[in-house]
Formats: sequence, structure tokens, C-alpha cells
Amino acid sequence: MTEKPPLVLAALGPRMLELAAERSAGALLYNGTPEATATARSVLGDGPLLAAEQAVLLEEDPAEARRIAREFMALYLTLPNYTGAWDRAGLGPEEQAEGGSDRLVDAVVAWGGPEAIAERVRAHLDAGADHVCVQVLDPDPNGLPMASWRALAPALLER
Repeated sequence: MTEKPPLVLAALGPRMLELAAERSAGALLYNGTPEATATARSVLGDGPLLAAEQAVLLEEDPAEARRIAREFMALYLTLPNYTGAWDRAGLGPEEQAEGGSDRLVDAVVAWGGPEAIAERVRAHLDAGADHVCVQVLDPDPNGLPMASWRALAPALLER
């Protein structure tokens, strides 16, 4: 007989995190920062599962990395659950205007070389995440980032 996987709630705000702690096996954060992961862990407590998603981009040129990240973030900048979560994280309307400030983009999407990306993933783990889902962005929004997956795997497997 196959065991059912645990049910977790997608949760960004404190009330959903409380609900996740009370009524499910834990929470999934999306488009958050390591600081948001630490806050979520403090709300959830030690027991529940905490999974965090981290969008990443293997790109060393700051202008190009931020251009691609802004394309990825454009939809989320229109959704109140994400903008509210960023507000609570100190990344308010002024940071969210005009496609997002460099500070917001850099907080939400990790970019650079494999070690910089691994460092961000470790920051989520250090902040209390039990699991980090790495969403690898590709310069082509319809592309498959095979080369990036291959380049990132060794850095992400080191602990």
C-alpha cells in the first residue's frame, strides 16, 4: 500500500501560515526571500514542513539577469497576495513600481554563478526551510534550461 504524501498549504501571510500549521503538514512559500522563510518558520514552529521556492537564473551580467527576472516577475507584481507579502518584507510599493526595483528583483530571484545561487538556497535552509524547490529560469521563457540544470547540480548537491 502506498503512503499518501503530506498535504501542505501555499502560504505567504501570517494567517495562512497559522492555518497551515494547524490544519496541514506545513507550508509552501513562493517568490519569497530567506527572511520570509525565517518569518514563516517562526509562525509555523518547529514541527510542520516548510518548503520554499527559489527562482534562480544562471546569469552573471546584472542588467541581463534583472531584465529576465523582471519578465518572470511581471505577473506577480499584479497579484495582491505577492505584493502584500513583499510589503510585509519591507519591499513596498516604491520597490514594486515600474517592474520592480533592483532591490526587489535581487531579493526574489537569485542570479549569478552556481556558487551565488547555492548560497541563496543555503540561506533558505539556514532560515528554517526543510526543502528548497529551485525554479531555474531560462532566458527564453519557453525554453528548457538543461544547461543551467547541469551547471547548477554540483553546487546545489554540496552541503
